[in-house]
Amino acid sequence: MPLRLLPSTLVDRIAAGEVVERPAAALKEIVENALDAGATRVEIVLDGGGRRLMRVTDDGCGMSAEDLALAVERHATSKLDGEDLLAIHTLGFRGEALPSIGSVARLAITSRPRQAESAFEIRVEGGAKTPVRPAALGFGTRVEVRDLFFATPARLKFLKSERAETAAAVDAVKRLALARPDVGFTVVTDERAPITWPARSLDAAGRRARIADVLGQEAGGNALDVEGLREGARLSGLAGLPTYSKANSLSQYLFVNGRPVRDKVLIGAIRAAYSDLLPSDRHPVTALFLDLDPREVDVNVHPAKTEVRFRDAGNIRALIVRTLTDALASGVPRTTSTAADRLAQFARRDGFTEYRPEARPGSHDWTRSWAAPEGAAEPLAPGGGFREAPAGFDFDMPGGDDRGAGRGFAGGLGLAGGLGLALAPSADARAHGAAAAPEAMERPLGAARAQLHETYIIAQTRDGVVVIDQHAAHERIVYEKLKAAMERDGLARQMLLVPLVVELDPSEAARLTERAGALEKLGLVIEPFGPGALLVREAPALLGDANITALVRELVEHAAEWDDSLPLERRLLHIAATMACHGSVRAGRRLRVEEMNALLREMEETPNAAQCNHGRPTFVTLALADIERLFARR
Repeated sequence: MPLRLLPSTLVDRIAAGEVVERPAAALKEIVENALDAGATRVEIVLDGGGRRLMRVTDDGCGMSAEDLALAVERHATSKLDGEDLLAIHTLGFRGEALPSIGSVARLAITSRPRQAESAFEIRVEGGAKTPVRPAALGFGTRVEVRDLFFATPARLKFLKSERAETAAAVDAVKRLALARPDVGFTVVTDERAPITWPARSLDAAGRRARIADVLGQEAGGNALDVEGLREGARLSGLAGLPTYSKANSLSQYLFVNGRPVRDKVLIGAIRAAYSDLLPSDRHPVTALFLDLDPREVDVNVHPAKTEVRFRDAGNIRALIVRTLTDALASGVPRTTSTAADRLAQFARRDGFTEYRPEARPGSHDWTRSWAAPEGAAEPLAPGGGFREAPAGFDFDMPGGDDRGAGRGFAGGLGLAGGLGLALAPSADARAHGAAAAPEAMERPLGAARAQLHETYIIAQTRDGVVVIDQHAAHERIVYEKLKAAMERDGLARQMLLVPLVVELDPSEAARLTERAGALEKLGLVIEPFGPGALLVREAPALLGDANITALVRELVEHAAEWDDSLPLERRLLHIAATMACHGSVRAGRRLRVEEMNALLREMEETPNAAQCNHGRPTFVTLALADIERLFARR
């Protein structure tokens, strides 16, 4: 078959296959044109996920009749001053979107500049253009797309459901709305009530307000402000708390010079910054804005302009990792503010039903209840009152304080008789309480008041309560100490008085022996000891009395997961995380009040103390107002 030039209509449809992948892609191009035209208000109407109708109306500068005729021609643009594709300051620049959309849909563009007396309209249906004619419109531009892909019906079967296409289109508008907080947006769909995001200021407060508008107050309230500068590149925006994470990366909003992108360099840098704080299957919520010289980034490497290429990708990666790491490690530890809401929802579940006494007095035998105190088979004395409460209820106050033990309520009901349980819990469920020091209550994590189930510390602040997981909290502290020692001068080792022999499967022993060099950098010195055995001669001094045998066995389990392609530093941190888990206070260990308070003070001084090495929260804060809501006081 001889070579031939393709007709312009077919060329436009081929281009549309790259630019107009789905309704959301076409909508993105049209809204970008509105923003480039200086619009301060954009209204979007969608029907059928954008396939049946997309209408975008803006109050931008508008186009004259001559410009309107050129707007639907390929590679006609007003956004390039010369021929330098590295000096791009607008979202669009190729002049491909409108002719590509017009080649596969019914396109109508109506526009009126501010100085014009009337508006003009042009239509394109399946690539066929009509002459420009007068029309009625206020200042600005209206772009209407109907029957998308009617000219290429084979493309329709590749579209998803209307609901999915609507969601993708709204997400595209969300990203542009986050990029331009100074522009008001209204989105009307056939599936929900209209969405309106009012115009905000361009400063940090306006950006945070727009993020709260678009992503929700919960996202805005669980994020940290970030600000960083490195070699002419500036990073700003919000980074979500590690305890406020998602199951996918769709909530990561990234912008380069105001352009929404999905770039592998940026996503990888975010993953690296959160690597010590989140498990591999969780993703942070971010809205990050990167501003740099346009000549340092190439935006012309992807048909939809969603990917970019940096001249110095290493500098950009270092900027993101360092800025996020510093922001997450600085300040008072914080966890997500949604804990109280989740607790309130749990309290409203069916298991928490209102207590209703029996209709007939005396029909309920409370001595048979699970809540009956031990030895209370005969609750009533001959005179109708309570019997004398058995003495000796052990509240076990730290420091030997047994005030209140056996002390009775009015009527002679002792604490043991009124609150004793006949259950045998798997862990000691008693609250081991302590008096609060007034100065400690002013600290961010407050003063330790009690220990529950020998696992959770209850601390009181001036305006609420903090519940701390003692193992998770101490695990983070030990891990950060291991990291600091590695960076400073290496970990101090402690030689075992008698070398420890650990029996393993021969393949497991061989696998761990291959990692002996990395383990030695962390203070764990091992060597082969016959088939299927390892000899441990030294252990990290920081781990104290940790079970070394259990540590070695767990390291064997994780050895197969260590990625040799990772830098040595990352592999060492994976090992350090396992060591920290074994070297920390275990659940089930009773702590004295001095130990509990010391743990709280150390948490306040430790970076990233709000979550453990596995990404779980180390504490939950309940404000007094949250507690009052639980009890319907608010």
